[in-house]
Amino acid sequence: MKRKPKALIIYTGGTIGMVKDSYTGALMPVNFERLLANIPEIVKLDIELDIHTFEQTLDSSNVLPEHWIQMVETIEKNYDRYDGFVILHGSDTMAHSASAVSFMIENLSKPVIFTGSQLPIGVLRTDAKENFITALEIAVMKENDLPKVTEVCVYFEYHLLKGNRTTKFSSSHFNAFTSTNYPPLAEAGVQILFNDNILRKHNGLPTKFYKKLDPNIAILKIFPGMTENYVRGVLQIEGIKAIVLETFGSGNAPTSDWFISALKEAIARDIIIVNVTQCPSGSVMQGKYNTSSALGEIGVLSGQDITSEAALVKLMFLLANSPDLDTVRQKFPIPLKEEMTINEWA
Repeated sequence: MKRKPKALIIYTGGTIGMVKDSYTGALMPVNFERLLANIPEIVKLDIELDIHTFEQTLDSSNVLPEHWIQMVETIEKNYDRYDGFVILHGSDTMAHSASAVSFMIENLSKPVIFTGSQLPIGVLRTDAKENFITALEIAVMKENDLPKVTEVCVYFEYHLLKGNRTTKFSSSHFNAFTSTNYPPLAEAGVQILFNDNILRKHNGLPTKFYKKLDPNIAILKIFPGMTENYVRGVLQIEGIKAIVLETFGSGNAPTSDWFISALKEAIARDIIIVNVTQCPSGSVMQGKYNTSSALGEIGVLSGQDITSEAALVKLMFLLANSPDLDTVRQKFPIPLKEEMTINEWA
């Protein structure tokens, strides 16, 4: 007899598992058994489910790098026992978590699907049921006895997105996530239609799990009228090792002498600076315009079309798992998990 497929649900918290407090009206997390009681349809999936619940369930605003490590440790401990993994997570920092886990598991050969909801599971119009049920289906789906998906993904509102390409763009629509620079891996309608041309294929190499991250990163968002004190204040944070510089358009920034000098001085102190566009779509093309040429000349690295979320956690990952800063500088511009696309201005 063919065995049932097995999935491990990793319940971290988030809106999907919340109910309203009868006294305050605020949303509060509930235990997983109560969550499942609101999805009686789940028995029709014919999947063997096990649950790992975080000891302290989290609103995703409270998720830290230590929790990404906990997710990876849970997957590693259970890797050989399950066909796939579904991580229930709050939507606010889901893109950060999915990006982080994608870098922390090398040669992944099984699906790791992040999902959640915009409305709690017990609310009449909730999006939680569809997101959860379809994420579970994809997590155990096989083709020729091999997992259909072998990467870290986000499933939300009928779309399966590459985890390290996602950004939350809406707090009020069920379609909360976008992946503007990378097409969906699949779309769920009457059938789940996969984009087979871009699905990652397992390379057959042993899976490796990394459990170190370095959080000494800052984001410096430029804006018209920013002061020298603001810029230098960020660049001189004690212990800082890398900066995600969020620039205008295709990587453009002010050409003021003080601004370029401040960045140059930081780079001379071995601080790595990465140029990422503030635009939700498009790529940094450092050197295309005069307003970005100086950045490349002083040693700012182009983030190309990487998201700010992925840039942030990629730096945390590389700083913690590289022998020196020169290796980080060499590796950052290279796609590790298809998180960026190299362009002619790289």
